[in-house]
Amino acid sequence: MNVSLTPELEEFIAHKVASGLYGSSSEVVRDALRLMDERDRLLDARLEDLRGEVQKGLTQLKTGRSSPLDRGAVDRIRSTGKRRLASRRRKKRA
Repeated sequence: MNVSLTPELEEFIAHKVASGLYGSSSEVVRDALRLMDERDRLLDARLEDLRGEVQKGLTQLKTGRSSPLDRGAVDRIRSTGKRRLASRRRKKRA
């Protein structure tokens, strides 16, 4: 298999090999592909979770277990989102 890389990517790979973390450019590419596969699997899992949540919401709507999206609900959603974002940012800094 032949792969064409930009000069920037070739330099990036060369730096990884020169750092001693990898023995060859092939190892760098294999590791990058493994990471890409892992990321894709995680995204697929998140998408499945989201689909499940959407289905749960649709079921609640069909059975009459819903509430209107008024200003109070929007404010609660926004507040929850801000708390979650702040928590994630704190975890990244730690």
